[in-house]
Amino acid sequence: MTSSPIAHGADAPPTIRRATPADAAQVAAMVVEIAEHETQADQVHVDIERWKALLGRPDVIVLLAERRGDPVGYVSALRQLHLWTGGDVLNLDDLYVRPGHRDAGVGRQLMSALARFAEPERMLIRWGMEADNVAGQRFYRRLGARLRPKVVATWAPDAYSALLRDEPAAPACP
Repeated sequence: MTSSPIAHGADAPPTIRRATPADAAQVAAMVVEIAEHETQADQVHVDIERWKALLGRPDVIVLLAERRGDPVGYVSALRQLHLWTGGDVLNLDDLYVRPGHRDAGVGRQLMSALARFAEPERMLIRWGMEADNVAGQRFYRRLGARLRPKVVATWAPDAYSALLRDEPAAPACP
């Protein structure tokens, strides 16, 4: 039997709440879904037990959108100190809405909920996206986000370990 969005409550307005360790299985499942959508499922290495621990950390923010108790999407962010300002910023990691619930305002509601979380402390919310994600860029512009080009670098442990093998030994940082 195929399920329609209406059968799963797409007609009901979503409720949004902060995920707790009890939500680890649902969060883990949606993380795998977005990774599969982005053809990066092999990059997901966090199991449910680790998600339980992560969701208990105050710097890990995961907001769940639910319809009739069923998770339909999430937004995740990490709270981090910004050394230029001395204040915290929110680094948005993922915004994901399950198929069958898209184009119904859930993503906008999740972003609004994240903004409500950040607003009391006036935290900057920042994130990146793939350059070819034109629909995402259009969505974020409609929210009022400023998009600017920036190259993101990653330095994998294998790469920096190779550098360290080639460098003369230096005293370790205390």
